[in-house]
Amino acid sequence: MLGDVRLRGQTGVPAERRGSYPFIDFRLLNNTTHSGEIGTRRKVKRLLSFQRYFHASRLLRGIIPQAPLHLLDEDYLGQARHMLSKVGMWDFDIFLFDRLTNGNSLVTLLCHLFNTHGLIHHFKLDMVTLHRFLVMVQEDYHGQNPYHNAVHAADVTQAMHCYLKEPKLASFLTPLDIMLGLLAAAAHDVDHPGVNQPFLIKTNHHLANLYQNMSVLENHHWRSTIGMLRESRLLAHLPKEMTQDIEQQLGSLILATDINRQNEFLTRLKAHLHNKDLRLEDAQDRHFMLQIALKCADICNPCRIWEMSKQWSERVCEEFYRQGDLEQKFELEISPLCNQQKDSIPSIQIGFMTYIVEPLFREWARFTGNSALSEIMLSHLAHNKAQWKSLLSKQHRRKGADHDGPGTESEEQTVAEGDAP
Repeated sequence: MLGDVRLRGQTGVPAERRGSYPFIDFRLLNNTTHSGEIGTRRKVKRLLSFQRYFHASRLLRGIIPQAPLHLLDEDYLGQARHMLSKVGMWDFDIFLFDRLTNGNSLVTLLCHLFNTHGLIHHFKLDMVTLHRFLVMVQEDYHGQNPYHNAVHAADVTQAMHCYLKEPKLASFLTPLDIMLGLLAAAAHDVDHPGVNQPFLIKTNHHLANLYQNMSVLENHHWRSTIGMLRESRLLAHLPKEMTQDIEQQLGSLILATDINRQNEFLTRLKAHLHNKDLRLEDAQDRHFMLQIALKCADICNPCRIWEMSKQWSERVCEEFYRQGDLEQKFELEISPLCNQQKDSIPSIQIGFMTYIVEPLFREWARFTGNSALSEIMLSHLAHNKAQWKSLLSKQHRRKGADHDGPGTESEEQTVAEGDAP
């Protein structure tokens, strides 16, 4: 089954394999024109997970691995190093850090965190191989996506680092737990196409068929990550049983980010906290809390300071709107939250905060014993929600009292049924 699936956008795929919409080429999502050699290289370079899963060598594919650019002024390097000294602070500006590292925020951040946590020494990792693997991960994110790109992955990784330092959790974590948490955060959205699962399903995309419409994107992110781990041979020196365990645990962590499983994890967390039966000495309970931490990190944008939170909100809505434009272009039903004419950014964000973010972060605060970081995040969340409500109110006033504009409770609640901003 795996061997039958081809490159994304490959014209040689039979119509029956491409589903009901063989004319949809995901290159359209990029909103940019690529021609000649550049377009061909990018198309070939974007391989799907199963091809990495079969250990396809980049050299055999005729592609010379490219090292990231580090042609930076010493002042920029100095500022980046200074920022890394404060990487555990919640007001860490990932957008500035990405500029200072010339677009290499994910690679630079992970190398630093692996060193800071002693993972390179503990697992006897080769630094060159680690760097090569991280470059592969960073390159497999689509820079054309306004939201699901390598900067988002770096932001989630920085948040995960902060959560791993929470006193209620930190004292129980093993080096393996920390490495799994950081790797899962870095790779949790790798090769994201910029559209959500319902879009892939209704266009009969081969990934939806491959994963039988179940956690389609998350399965793809996981398999892509495993393929890159194997191709890079980062963990090849470790015992086979250990690498198999790492691969499975990475899958469990990444699959937990599926927004459709939100209630499942929230219900379990509430039950554990109510029964006071979490035993973090137990590897199974630690893994569950790593899943919760990754879920929090993945949707923590509303808990950042307003300037950064607003920018992330605008980016994710732009990605939604692009999907809606694509659906409209091909006469498909426009997905919830993707209609720019009906779904305003403030209404989307208010619904997202109310039905997704607040319930999860209230329980996380209970788990941490209302730690200083939890209080900061909840404070930002409340402030940001008030800001969006104020902006929504201004929109309504402009449209007039008689106009039924966006922002009703029923519309906001659709966030709980759609993709997570």
